[in-house]
Amino acid sequence: MGAEPAKVENVRIEVKKEMPARRIDKYLAGRIPGHSRAFMQKLIEAGNVKVNGAPVKCSYEIQLNDVIDVTIPVREEPQIIPQEIPLHILYEDEYMIVVNKHADLLTHPGRGHWSGTLLNALAFYAKELAQVGGPDRAGVVHRLDRDTTGVIVLAKDEEFHRKLAMQFERRHVQKEYLAIVEGEIELDSDVIDRPIGRHPHDRERMTIRHEGGRPSQTTYEVVERFRGFTLVRCLPKTGRTHQIRVHLRSIGHPVVADEMYGNSTAVYLSQLKGETTLPGEEPLLSRQALHAHRLAFTHPMTQKVVEFKAELPPDMQALVEALRTYRPPKK
Repeated sequence: MGAEPAKVENVRIEVKKEMPARRIDKYLAGRIPGHSRAFMQKLIEAGNVKVNGAPVKCSYEIQLNDVIDVTIPVREEPQIIPQEIPLHILYEDEYMIVVNKHADLLTHPGRGHWSGTLLNALAFYAKELAQVGGPDRAGVVHRLDRDTTGVIVLAKDEEFHRKLAMQFERRHVQKEYLAIVEGEIELDSDVIDRPIGRHPHDRERMTIRHEGGRPSQTTYEVVERFRGFTLVRCLPKTGRTHQIRVHLRSIGHPVVADEMYGNSTAVYLSQLKGETTLPGEEPLLSRQALHAHRLAFTHPMTQKVVEFKAELPPDMQALVEALRTYRPPKK
């Protein structure tokens, strides 16, 4: 659970009513306000949850007369500092803000990055976000990696936040990404169905783990082919950390300029021309070529299906145009 907190909160729950079989992680997420099921799973795995005096696993099913003791670390959360950072807002109503996130922008503060994030920008733009979902969420429903661009939605209303988060959890949200990958993908479309888990030796990375990994599925479709590269549309069914990047790497086609999972950190025009890279040459693209192009879901308050799109950002568009010119597909 990280560094030892200054204090803890102790919660005791006595199960007094018969109920259908229910896992303890789900039960606690419903009984203790302000904490997600994932948070409860971490507490259980850390031994901070005891049933009748003994630690249990997340799969334990609660029983009548169980006495559950939960120790919750209480951390002093740093306040999100409002910062005037340019934002490309695609849509806004009284319940949400939809942003076209630019590259090199973390979604929320953490791990030494307490400023310069999307939430710092939104705290300046819409103060009500800071009150939604708790101080560690501040309106966040889903996340994009730091260098992934595109559509992200944030909640301004607590009920909206809770109901939309449930749509994400139940996989009722349509997500579409565009990626430029290394190599020429053989199939026009396919489903990558491979479990993903934390890398055993590098905690910052994810990897395919057939034992202990979580089920993960990504459908991809080829949009355009080039010599040595492919533009693909990715439709993730699940939402694992780094899912698209890990899945594409697993089939031998990592995202272009992906520092963590790819084979290079930048693409240069000279490279596409088959020439030597010139001293001081600026790259066409110097971050992972992954873009959240489309997001569609049922608006929790109006019950209408809403859809938001963000066109390719300039660096990915420049790369596509250069590929069309210098790397057209073989005839």
